[in-house]
Formats: sequence, C-alpha cells, structure tokens
Amino acid sequence: MSENFVIIIPQFNDWEALNLLIEKINADVSTSILANTTLLVVDDCSSRLRTLPFATFSGKEIKVLRLYRNLGHQKAIAIGLSYVAEHLPTDKVIVMDADGEDAPSDINSLVRKSLEEPDKIIFAERNKRTEGLLFRSFYIIYKLIFNLLTGKMITFGNFSLIPKSRLQNLVRVSEIWNNYPGGIIKSRIPYDSVLTNRAKRLAGESKMNFVSLVLHGLSAISVMIDTTAVRILIFSIFMSGVAIAFIFVILFLKLIGNATPGWASTLGSTLMILMLQAFLISLFLVFMVLQYRSQQHFIPAVHYRDFVEKVDTIA
Repeated sequence: MSENFVIIIPQFNDWEALNLLIEKINADVSTSILANTTLLVVDDCSSRLRTLPFATFSGKEIKVLRLYRNLGHQKAIAIGLSYVAEHLPTDKVIVMDADGEDAPSDINSLVRKSLEEPDKIIFAERNKRTEGLLFRSFYIIYKLIFNLLTGKMITFGNFSLIPKSRLQNLVRVSEIWNNYPGGIIKSRIPYDSVLTNRAKRLAGESKMNFVSLVLHGLSAISVMIDTTAVRILIFSIFMSGVAIAFIFVILFLKLIGNATPGWASTLGSTLMILMLQAFLISLFLVFMVLQYRSQQHFIPAVHYRDFVEKVDTIA
C-alpha cells in the first residue's frame, strides 16, 4: 500500500521561487512519492499578494495555510506541522524551504533513509554550502559556540522528514515554536541524517543576513537554555578558581617584596570584583531558568489555531 506524504513549505513573499520549486518537485521527486503527496504552503502573512497562479502540481493537491500575522520561519513550520497532525492523514511529513536551496531531489534520499530508520526523524545534513565565505565563516563559528554552550552538535537545518509515529510527539514539543531543529535535539526524539549539498536560490534574494543569522543562532541556543546556564555557571566557577589562584600569586609576590607599590592591591581587588560579578550573574541565570521550567509553555498542537486565518485548497 502506497504511503501518503505531505510537504510543508513555509514562505514569505517568495511566490516566484515557490512556483519554480513546484516545477522542480514535479521533475525531481520520484513518481511513486509524488503521486501521493499533498503540498502545504504556509503563507507567513506575505506583504506581497500572489498575482500569478500556482504552477501545476503533479501530486494530489496544493493547500495554502494563511497566517494572521508574520511570525517567522520557525513558527510557521510549527503551525504547519500542527495543522497536518490534526487535519491531514499522512505517513510522512517533509519540511523544506520555498527558495529552492533545499533540493527536491534530496527528498528521495530522505525517504530511502526513512525506510532504513522508520521510527526516526531524518534531517538533510549539509555536505557543501553555496553561500559566501563570510556567511560560511560565521556559520562555522555559530556551530562551535552551539557545541560549546550546549554540548550538542547541530549540522542541519529545517529540511527534514518526520514519520507519522513521531508527528504527534513533535507538535507537543514547545521548543519547536522557537527553533525547529533545536527543539528536536532538546526533545530527545530519535533522529538521523543524510548528507546533501545545498542548492542555489531559484529566484529573488536571500532574506538571511548577518542579523538574521545571529538571531537564528541565539534562538537555537535558547532552546537549550537550561544546559547552557549550567555550563556558564560551571565555567564561571572555574574562572573564579583561576582568579583566586592569581590572587594568591599576587599576595606571594607582595610578601616577598617583588610587587610595585599599589599594583598588587589594585589587581587583586579587580580580580575579586570580576570573579564575584561573573559568579552572581551566572547564579542568577540558573535560577531564572529553573523558574522558567516551572511555567506552562506554548504547545504548538494546542495553540496554533489562534494564528490560522484560512486554509485554501488549490485544485
């Protein structure tokens, strides 16, 4: 019996690229997959209305889920997943971007990997990126900082396949509202990946700039803020130990008379103040996180309806 697929594509003012993407999906995705596929376009309250008709889709149908307000890529994905979990019968859900940088041909690889690991979410891990040198450099820095602060490696983005067995679990993970891949890592839902090469944008210009990259990185780290806070506290305690050791060295130099008058007391008091400030700020952060964990969180499966304006079906 053939499996049913839903491809979720969040988009904001990318109508031209979306039409080209649909044509590439028709051409590059296996016919056995495409014949049972519904395309769910999550329109993130685009400021430019669609003027051209959708390209002809070779699958089942195209549905357009329109949001009341612009929420951003990650929240649009969470809403799309929640809508599918409640309204569309499906065996596998695929999440991909509208700009074409997620190559439709890689959907075949995701599906093949899912057959080997049927109970896992499968991500498209980037083997080669096409952005400029500056963007790639900052992306590498982001991955290193993420690993340092969370103890986890993140080598993938939104392009992924979710099996039916994990969909209901996923839409009750509050963290995907802030960052989709980070939320999956935090949730401990099992996942795997396949190596893919990032394609080039089909039309228009990328909306990802330096500020967007920083915000994206911070949102991914914030998903695991409890681990991050504890790691910062441990680092602060370690550096406090180093500061105390230096203070003892300074006192020793003072006692044997090798310190310039006033130098030892100035440096020693400065180190003590910095040590106390770092420790208290870290401790305050940990208590804030503990307080946050006791609060009720936003659950996409429960609250997504508040943002859905309408759902249109395109024949």
